[in-house]
Amino acid sequence: MKEPPLLSSSALRKTRLSPYYFFTFLAFFVFVAILYSEDFSCALSEHYFQLRSTNLNRRRPPSMSLSAAETEEEEEEEEGEGGEKRKSAPLPPFAIGRGEEGCDVFSGRWVKDASTRPLYEEWECPYIQPQLTCQEHGRPEKDYQHWRWQPHRCSLPRFNAKLMLEALRGKRLLFVGDSLNRGQYTSLLCLLQSVIPESDKSMESSIHSLTIFRAKEYNASIEFYWAPFLLESNSDDAIVHRVSDRIIRKGSINTHGKYWKGADIVVFNTYLWWMTGLKMKILKGSFKDDLKEIVELSTEDAYRMAMKSMLKWVHRNMDLRKSRVFFTSMSPTHAKSIDWGGDPSGNCYNQTEMIEDPTYWGSDSRKSIMKVIGDELRRSKVPISFLNITQLSSYRKEAHTSIYKKQWSPLSPEQLANPVSYADCVHWCLPGLQDTWNELLFAKLFYP
Repeated sequence: MKEPPLLSSSALRKTRLSPYYFFTFLAFFVFVAILYSEDFSCALSEHYFQLRSTNLNRRRPPSMSLSAAETEEEEEEEEGEGGEKRKSAPLPPFAIGRGEEGCDVFSGRWVKDASTRPLYEEWECPYIQPQLTCQEHGRPEKDYQHWRWQPHRCSLPRFNAKLMLEALRGKRLLFVGDSLNRGQYTSLLCLLQSVIPESDKSMESSIHSLTIFRAKEYNASIEFYWAPFLLESNSDDAIVHRVSDRIIRKGSINTHGKYWKGADIVVFNTYLWWMTGLKMKILKGSFKDDLKEIVELSTEDAYRMAMKSMLKWVHRNMDLRKSRVFFTSMSPTHAKSIDWGGDPSGNCYNQTEMIEDPTYWGSDSRKSIMKVIGDELRRSKVPISFLNITQLSSYRKEAHTSIYKKQWSPLSPEQLANPVSYADCVHWCLPGLQDTWNELLFAKLFYP
């Protein structure tokens, strides 16, 4: 087999590229690159920012415009350490920042703090109902006013009345529920009213279970609507509502809901009035019907019906791109001192110290109802902020109004001889525990 012929030296020179031609080509390439570099750069940059803008717009509802500051924030959020992309949900309405990561503001302990508590004095707030003015009605000590809630892994932001009023400028904040929600409503008025000139605030009540506080300079209203079941019931009279045989009308959320429309922030609660037994009476039809069809449901099933109706109402009637909705968990009672190892015949009367056991849960706070609340809020596509005040309030057996309040009717000699028999272990003195509820509302509104 013949080997392939070797190339001569002259042939090799012909196959190699001459250095002259190589440097000529290199010079031409550099010239073209310099001449068109700006055009290439502009074209690539424009393509990049078009893609960037498209991605940002996809993440934002079409009705929201993107300012330069917001674009910067979005870009910062999109690229984390090491250039890795990460997603961050936009802040909800009214929020000005985010809460500390890993912090549950509802898990913590009570700290004695006489230097910053109470946040106001009882005599300074003219809006406290006489059923909540414990000092005026003879309570001999004030220790219940001097406790501050301290979350385990962070601190609550300081309540800022002017910040809240500015956020409410031209807005409507509405509390809907029972007398416990009215207590929180009153507490909030006390926290805000001191920074509003006397001539710029007013209070009025309507015939539709609605109480309205107006801050005129801010064109803001803070309101309370009495609806203890949220649905229509035979206990809906804001004044005369002590009905033992309670009946709730199915599918009646709009009876009250028509007065809630237009609110920018709504705080719902409902629990106390459901605790009449193991079953609730549900009306199918109207209270005006001569023949009424009434069925019984377990309290849990009836409560679930009300929760579903509330969530459906929020979905249909509130623009959650502009508004916020909160739901407050059950307010605990302390009617049985045996629950915390006390006298079997006692209650919150004469209690001056809180419960120290961090695992304490009173028998009057039904865990089955808490489960219904959790189930429905998890299943719902409606973003509801949950104010879980039950555990932290359970420790405060000494913070109730007890006997230190205006009584609805004269007391009998038998009652006077036994204060335990008429002690109110449901409602809370103001100032007091419910101011903390509003500190938590403030934290979740502005730093969710």
